[in-house]
Amino acid sequence: MFLNNHSYYSLRYGTMAEEELLALAQDYGRNIFPLTDINNTSGCLNFIRRAPEYAITPVVGVDFRNKAQQCYVCLALNNKGFLKLNDFLSKHLHKEEQFPDIAPRFQNAITIYPFKRLLEIEKEVFAENEFIGVSIDDINKLQLSKYNRFKDRLVVLHTVSFRNKRDFNIHRLLRAVDNNVLLSKLSKEQQGKLGHQMMSVSEIEKKFEDFSHIIENTSQLLERCGIQFDFSSNRKNQNLSTFHESKEKDFEALVSLCYDGLPKRYEVVSGTIQQRLKKELSLIKQQNYVSFFLINWKIIQYAKSKDYYYVGRGSGANSIVAYLLEITDVDPIELDLYFERFMNLYRSTPPDFDIDFSTWDREDVTRFIFEEFGANGQAALLGAYVTFQYRGAVRELSKVFGLPKYEIDKLSSGKFSYNQLDELSKLVLRYAKYLEGRPNYVSIHAAGILISEKPIHYFSATNMPPKGFPTVQFDMHIAEDVGLYKFDILGQRGLGKIKDAIAIVKENKPEVNLPNIHNAKPFFVDARINAMIERAECIGCFYVESPAMRMLLKKLGVRDYLTLVAASSIIRPGVSKSGMMREYILRHKNPERRKRAHPVLWDIMPDTYGVMVYQEDVIKVAHHYAGLDLGEADVLRRGMSGKYRSREEFLIVKEKFISNCRERGEADAVIFEVWRQIESFAGYAFAKGHSASYAVESYQSLFLKCYYPLEYMVATVNNGGGFYRAELYLHEAKKLGGIIHPPCINKSNIETIIQDADIYLGFQHLQGFEKRNMINLLRARAQGKFNSLDDFMERIPMSIEQLDILIRIDAFRSLGKDKRTLLWEAYYKCNHLTIDELQPQLFRVGAREFVLPQFTITDLENAFDQLELLNFTMYNMFLLLETPPTNKVLVAHLEQYKNRVVTIYGYLITAKNTTTHKGYRMHFGTFLDQDGQWLDTVHFPSVAKRCPFRGKGVYRITGKVVEEFDFLSVEVIKQERMPYVSDPRFDITYNRKVFPKLSTMTH
Repeated sequence: MFLNNHSYYSLRYGTMAEEELLALAQDYGRNIFPLTDINNTSGCLNFIRRAPEYAITPVVGVDFRNKAQQCYVCLALNNKGFLKLNDFLSKHLHKEEQFPDIAPRFQNAITIYPFKRLLEIEKEVFAENEFIGVSIDDINKLQLSKYNRFKDRLVVLHTVSFRNKRDFNIHRLLRAVDNNVLLSKLSKEQQGKLGHQMMSVSEIEKKFEDFSHIIENTSQLLERCGIQFDFSSNRKNQNLSTFHESKEKDFEALVSLCYDGLPKRYEVVSGTIQQRLKKELSLIKQQNYVSFFLINWKIIQYAKSKDYYYVGRGSGANSIVAYLLEITDVDPIELDLYFERFMNLYRSTPPDFDIDFSTWDREDVTRFIFEEFGANGQAALLGAYVTFQYRGAVRELSKVFGLPKYEIDKLSSGKFSYNQLDELSKLVLRYAKYLEGRPNYVSIHAAGILISEKPIHYFSATNMPPKGFPTVQFDMHIAEDVGLYKFDILGQRGLGKIKDAIAIVKENKPEVNLPNIHNAKPFFVDARINAMIERAECIGCFYVESPAMRMLLKKLGVRDYLTLVAASSIIRPGVSKSGMMREYILRHKNPERRKRAHPVLWDIMPDTYGVMVYQEDVIKVAHHYAGLDLGEADVLRRGMSGKYRSREEFLIVKEKFISNCRERGEADAVIFEVWRQIESFAGYAFAKGHSASYAVESYQSLFLKCYYPLEYMVATVNNGGGFYRAELYLHEAKKLGGIIHPPCINKSNIETIIQDADIYLGFQHLQGFEKRNMINLLRARAQGKFNSLDDFMERIPMSIEQLDILIRIDAFRSLGKDKRTLLWEAYYKCNHLTIDELQPQLFRVGAREFVLPQFTITDLENAFDQLELLNFTMYNMFLLLETPPTNKVLVAHLEQYKNRVVTIYGYLITAKNTTTHKGYRMHFGTFLDQDGQWLDTVHFPSVAKRCPFRGKGVYRITGKVVEEFDFLSVEVIKQERMPYVSDPRFDITYNRKVFPKLSTMTH
């Protein structure tokens, strides 16, 4: 009876989730019900999956609209029809074309033209599957219309978008947000009608009592529609099923590749290795994942052919097959990786492979995947939805209601007293709560690519975002529900650093014979590298440079690969917050403490002293401790994050976990403590193979930093750094013996370069300096170095504002003139010449030579110029203080001040905000002391509130020196940011002292 129904995937229009729409239909006694979102099929698969729970036969389609103008509503008769609708919708979304007045004649889909729209386009010929939709408002007009004669073509077209007046109000707000207008200015044409709500069948029949044939036609039309997707636990894998011509050839190829890889990976192929390989191959074949492995292998082969650096990780890193195919560099035999985490007979999903490339290599790999596997529309990026967040919704609604900016800022900051707000502001807050969590617009999953056996449009329409690859309109959870499993291709700066560092070493030190970076095993036993890790001297190195990781490395005393693997997972938020990080450290450092471990947990996880550290530990505990089968254990693991936690199958497994443990005689206190640990970290912890992959990359970067430190730090700066700002990496390079120079017109490139120990900053670091001018500069310099300012200005047309940047950063210093002299010359010449940046001068213009006074330029002025133009200075920040530090306590002295209060100065590097278990805000600070050494601070809630951070700068810190596991930090009692001297460039008194009288200037 209802042919046009919207969920909130009718973006910035609809108001109900798919489940809410189904519940509404059930309440009104509907047993067949369509979902027809506006230009979108995002909700269709989940609508189909959930419909049986409401005793409803689902029908899906699309409400095609050009902006707010409805063209036609189409319903899929079957899966083929859904495919054709998605093809049609996607074609127009990709090209951003309007839908035509007349829809194609779909063989397997029904097209319903709104009566009012037909009056405008005057269509009078209707195919078998084309109908005329009559709304309640159209009934009176129908009797006198020429369309009244098409009795077998007439159907009820009543739209359902809202449940009540509140939904309608939300809808109007969404439409105002979408149109970027005040609510009072929202036109009627841009919104639905309050009457677009569900009605009882008797009400509909009463409205159409003179047109009973329309009711009958509508019912018959719905009966013709049906669609089927398998969402059962034993559903078919919908990924590309064969890599070669058949599954048999695929398996032969996989076996051959694995046995070819054995002698490359293992000097001695033991019986354990052979047994593990046979077991994995058998299970991969049985689970129909052969093509999944071969596709990943093909991606890696392409990357290797291009000399792209990559890291394979995820649960698939627990696999010896993946190791032999070189998808990963983690040896599962060496690490005793848990096979059942990677795959088991009960697991309904294939293993995860997250393959990291450098950011720019990733784009080309993605292009290759679409060309290799997407020729027949079988590849797409995975979608994701950006939802309204509360503060963002407050801002949007405040604008719609026309509130002034100061009021918008106050409401969105949350700094107000609710009782003192006016009614309009309260209304904003109330409706922002309604919007929170609802989809706002479609986006792209960070890494996921789908490669399906059927065309992607069999499952969903696609958008075409700026990346230029089609993107499905549903997320990873829905994809997995229907049997589509993603290939994760990610971009990572760490790999760019490794690749660039090796290139720099090869260019600057051609005599060096670098080892194969992909074979990291020699690095694991390198004493120099392990000593660096133990001292936590890992700045710039992948995953081990953050303040939290530096602290953990010191507390654990990490000096080997296996402990670093554990540390890579322990640092994850779930493990640390659950208290298991601390317990692991205690047991690692104190063998007596290990006796406290539960005997069953100790037997399951002896390598981590009975403490859950890795994701597979959840499976082990659930299987061996609670007696769940491996399928149930995997449901538990997956259920610890995202949508799955509230799903019925997860809740059933949770109850079984508890009841099984009780039956085994475990006390409730122990059961619920184990459950708390599982619940607190399973969704955040890494699989052990994943952690091992991270540790491999850490060792690769540590090797480069250990033996080629300056080249590695330059590569780090050029790849956008890492956890810290470029300033910190340049500080580290200085500590390692580098000499840092500002950009130079005759030596620097766009990126930072190194010559012996001299590091020249790249032009890319200059704030506001345009890329085209960098390119022009390098092109001109290729014809010969610049020998004067006039030479530079003649060869590179450039505005005075751009020239000013180069002069003030002292990029012309190789010319032998100070920058203040050059500024006088540049401004004089630019005032007397018209400079067209796009037009070089054809003839050399005679230049006047000036006789200028001798200018004095101080380090202080240079420092402030650098702060402005680089956003940091290469001078010591402590020299900029208005009042020099009054004491000389350094980090090196803290050992002698343990449990005593000290005052120490620190330059703020970063601050981590967190909350206590009671919800109070606190901080962990990271500073550099006057000697450039790390200073770590703890700011408990009372101090965090009383003495907040106030941005970058030098702080005077008073606090108590504490030690935990040989790691020293300062528990802050008070802190204040110290003022800098006034900027001398704008200080008149200062200028009079250092500048001679300008009246002496002649020419």
